[in-house]
Amino acid sequence: MPAEPSSPDQPDFPAYEAARAASVPGLDERVTHCRACPRLVAWREQIAREGRRAYARWDYWARPVPGFGPDDAALLVVGLAPAAHGGNRTGRMFTGDRSGDVLYAALHGLGLASQAEATHRDDGLRLYGVRVTAPVHCAPPANKPTPGERDTCRSWLAGELRLLRPTVRALVVLGAFGWQAVLPALSAAGWVVPRPRPAFAHGAHLTLPAAGGGEDLELFGCYHVSQRNTFTGRLTTDMLTDVLSRAARAAGLRP
Repeated sequence: MPAEPSSPDQPDFPAYEAARAASVPGLDERVTHCRACPRLVAWREQIAREGRRAYARWDYWARPVPGFGPDDAALLVVGLAPAAHGGNRTGRMFTGDRSGDVLYAALHGLGLASQAEATHRDDGLRLYGVRVTAPVHCAPPANKPTPGERDTCRSWLAGELRLLRPTVRALVVLGAFGWQAVLPALSAAGWVVPRPRPAFAHGAHLTLPAAGGGEDLELFGCYHVSQRNTFTGRLTTDMLTDVLSRAARAAGLRP
């Protein structure tokens, strides 16, 4: 276990804090204080200062964005990172941007969300048996975290998976970046990932046994709900709904 860091801007802050979190809400709170990646801290705060005309009256969150959803979720959905004017503005994953509009509408259509829209943290949205998170908790420039930023942030995801292990039964990864980040985090959290590591593909599905016994985890791949993918038709509503529906059934959330 890493030695105690002097402050949240130390590189080992995520590993130290994630290892000590005793609950998902406790982990979420620790996440919001992290400043371990200087480039991401500078960017998220710059975006908050500059804003965007459409959000001129917004007080931007401008901190790491924790996961969203119940702490006993059976299904986990993992994206990439908060959007600069989405989660970085609202303080909630996939909230306030078009990617979130697509994802939550699909979850609502499956009966896994209380409403189709996600506009701000107090909009009344509730998720049923589903939690949404990301391997990088700060908005990155051009939506592209570096491998080093991904690796520094990995401890938060591994900690979240560890705490969800008693209840989580299925996981949907949105995009190749998330897939690459999730696999080592799953190993750290106690699931057996095959070697060589499986490649990402839309519709990919494999079963990961729990190391030392316990429940298996059903892992699914899906193209990311980015504007580029949804506007070009690379990811359609039917494609997204199909993967989410199969994962929900594997998690015991749908018949």
